[in-house]
Amino acid sequence: MDWKDLLAKIAPTVATVLGGPFAGVAAEALASALGTDPANVQKMVESGQMTGEQLAAIRKAEIDLQAQLQAQGVQLEQIAASDRDSARKRESEVKDWTPRMLAYGVTLGFFGLLAFLATNSVPPASEKILDIMVGTLGTSWVGIVTYYFGSSAGSDRKTTLLSQAQPVK
Repeated sequence: MDWKDLLAKIAPTVATVLGGPFAGVAAEALASALGTDPANVQKMVESGQMTGEQLAAIRKAEIDLQAQLQAQGVQLEQIAASDRDSARKRESEVKDWTPRMLAYGVTLGFFGLLAFLATNSVPPASEKILDIMVGTLGTSWVGIVTYYFGSSAGSDRKTTLLSQAQPVK
């Protein structure tokens, strides 16, 4: 059995994070819990001869890491919300027509291309490029709608995260 599979039984969050962008954080948490260097963590887990105190320390590292990741999520969401807010304020203050014209252009292009594809046959040689165009315009259109009207899923998540956050002092 792989050492990460063993670790997943003790501390699933730590094991999951080891495979992602916060792997260094998880490795440090494990090393600290086991009282060893990060390079020795794998050997200690594979040995299966950890003491009860070490297992308890790993469980505590699991809980601490979950709290740290949750706090990071809240901070990142607050930064993203602030960034969106400042972009909207800038647009209303500057009264720049560029975002609005891009939104109109992308919307017309996207739905115009969809109408064209629905009413015309396309040569096989052009299918791939038209698929790319539809995908690109569709993704851009979703971004525009999200910018102007917000994302209810993102908004709900932000509301949940902000309600759980500690007040700023």
